[in-house]
Amino acid sequence: MAAAMAAEPAAAEAEAEAEALGLFTGIGLSEAKARETLRNAALSAQLRRAVLQARGALGPRLDKATGALLYNAAARLRDPGRLAFLVAYIGRGDIRSDLQLGAALQYLRSHPLDPLDAADFERACGVGVRVSPEQIEEAVEAVISRHREELLAERYRFNMGLLMGEARSRLQWADGKSIKNEVDLQVLHLLGPKTEADLEKKPKATKARLVQEEKQKTPVVENGEVSTEAKSLLEQLRGEALKFHKPGENYKTEGYVVTPNTMALLKQHLAITGGQVRTRFPPEPNGILHIGHAKAINFNFGYAKANGGVCFLRYDDTNPEKEEEKYFTAIREMVEWLGYQPYAVTHASDYFDQLYSWALELIRRGQAYVCHQKVEEIKGHNPPPSPWRDRPVEESLLLFEDMRKGKFGEGEATLRMKLVMEDGKMDPVAYRVKFTPHHRTGDKWCIYPTYDYTHCLCDSIEHITHSLCTKEFQARRSSYFWLCNALDVYCPVQWEYGRLNLLYTVVSKRKIIRLVETGAVRDWDDPRLFTLTALRRRGFPPEAINNFCARVGVTVAQATMEPHLLEACVREVLNEQAPRAMAVLEPLKVTITNFPAPETIDVLVPDFPADESRGSHKVPFQPIVYIEETDFREELDKGYKRLAPGQPVGLRHTGYVIAVQNVIKNASGRVMELEVTCTKSEVAEKPKAFIHWVSEPLPCEVRLYERLFLHKNPEDPAEVPGGFLSDLNPASLRVVDNALVDRSVLAARPFDKFQFERLGYFSVDPDSREGKLVFNRTVTLKEDPGKA
Repeated sequence: MAAAMAAEPAAAEAEAEAEALGLFTGIGLSEAKARETLRNAALSAQLRRAVLQARGALGPRLDKATGALLYNAAARLRDPGRLAFLVAYIGRGDIRSDLQLGAALQYLRSHPLDPLDAADFERACGVGVRVSPEQIEEAVEAVISRHREELLAERYRFNMGLLMGEARSRLQWADGKSIKNEVDLQVLHLLGPKTEADLEKKPKATKARLVQEEKQKTPVVENGEVSTEAKSLLEQLRGEALKFHKPGENYKTEGYVVTPNTMALLKQHLAITGGQVRTRFPPEPNGILHIGHAKAINFNFGYAKANGGVCFLRYDDTNPEKEEEKYFTAIREMVEWLGYQPYAVTHASDYFDQLYSWALELIRRGQAYVCHQKVEEIKGHNPPPSPWRDRPVEESLLLFEDMRKGKFGEGEATLRMKLVMEDGKMDPVAYRVKFTPHHRTGDKWCIYPTYDYTHCLCDSIEHITHSLCTKEFQARRSSYFWLCNALDVYCPVQWEYGRLNLLYTVVSKRKIIRLVETGAVRDWDDPRLFTLTALRRRGFPPEAINNFCARVGVTVAQATMEPHLLEACVREVLNEQAPRAMAVLEPLKVTITNFPAPETIDVLVPDFPADESRGSHKVPFQPIVYIEETDFREELDKGYKRLAPGQPVGLRHTGYVIAVQNVIKNASGRVMELEVTCTKSEVAEKPKAFIHWVSEPLPCEVRLYERLFLHKNPEDPAEVPGGFLSDLNPASLRVVDNALVDRSVLAARPFDKFQFERLGYFSVDPDSREGKLVFNRTVTLKEDPGKA
């Protein structure tokens, strides 16, 4: 008996599914598409209502075109309450194309409040407009006449889509297929049938031309400002380019939830902001910013700047256990180093009192409850439902007050919100107990709000218009809208974009801490890391990092880039910014036996050889100079062009050529000194090479950096089974203790940058002290082909 009773609901369910399946296939859906639709309960319910309504108007048999319109209407309409209104127009044949349906959906999205103005709706959707074949013929004729000369010259290589686009702009509601057919007909009439020449592939643009075009696209950013000479980040971030909503038009965004109070709240919002774009950069102050944050900074500050708005720097300081003052300071320094000034510097903790009041209100509205499940029990996406979900409101209010008073231990109670998130996570935590003093509020609180609770409400308080975050937060968008609407407060719009990742590195705080603890790196600013403080210490200019972010662009997809692409941006900037100097890493003493002066000759060296008007500096030229050991060979090999017995070289900037007369070695046979003679360049035979040198130099330390990891993805177990610590490059740092540099850099300060001729770009390290400068090699002069 019990089995028979259990079978009845199953049979009824199967019957209902079969009925819906027949309904959906009857409008032209394939069986696979119909079954896929049935798995989406909300969509299948909407589509069923739409089909039954349309059948009532048109009869039981609906053609495939009508079925496609009904399916799109059910799938794309955000407000189910307006489905009947829209289907009525489809059923009467007033909306008969995808173009009209798209306009109708846009109109409904832009007019969320009832009653609708039917006449205005019909005008916006082209209801009643009929485009005759004669009108299409005339429009296409006018467009072809306009492009006649180009068509005759390029023939069938001409972009026919341009003709169709222009014809359609003249006849908004014309059928696209009819326009295409008319374009094809008139083009054939003008040009005749295709010839063999027309069928040949269009020649590709030359490489030189492509390179030139690429250069024209390259953005140049200076101190956060972008030049107008090229496609810049600011140009990419114009509101129109990104299709973002305008301030106050939040309701036009896909997925935005409109409530009876939405329009009034948006009106108040516009009164406060004056229609200004507002964004925010909300880092957690528990670590140092990295290269991925540079994209976030450029996007948030750049989008506001590009659209005449402002950007807040808001610290998400809701986890006092991990927050330190040094992180607050370093974060602001890095934002300003990249060239941006926050409109205001705020903290989530500024709003703790308001957030607590709203938590009480959420409980009163039956939308939150105090739960005693352990952290381990509610982890993951399928935890057991809370047995305390339906506890009385008054009970949750009393227990939440007890949480605030410290009557519960850590992990014994949480405040949870009653919602299911997009990723299936149920009832996210809003507050948890933490007996940790806060760096700003001291011991006032022992309960702290979570990101899921805090973020959207802080955005609401600050009247943020565009809450820009990375793609992993997409699953939290529904909770973002839900919470603001549950409390009847202004609801901003969350927009997601793809993260920026680099190969051959790790950026997670936990992993960088492990690198520091194990001694693999010195600290968060070790120049082998890709934290922003590390990049600054290594000598990467902020303009180069901004240029790199501009080239990566604002994409929805995650961008994983090779480090050499960032280094290319660094070279471009430093080539223009870093004055030239000469340094020798492995010195070899050279004595000029016929030096042409009693003591010293001052040699003038241009700071920027490509533009000598930008200044120069003097370096002493004396009878004793030092060259690189690698610039001398005892044996003259084929293809070797530098100094050797019988093969002179020029000394850069001196106007002299030197030739080896004597090689002095130590007891073990190592070359220790060269004795040479010099000849003026104008009387000597032109040498095959010119080498750099120093005279009366300054001792210095030079640190040469390579990639920290050996593999592209050190965190990938498939690539590095032993874990990222097993993938460290033993040659990632080479320290040259006894390098020599010319005296022009004597007054250099930390972070000053130079191009050491023939060696690379270098930056003065903060470890420098009086009498011993320390230089970090930022990048080599040219990209290493092995790294590309």
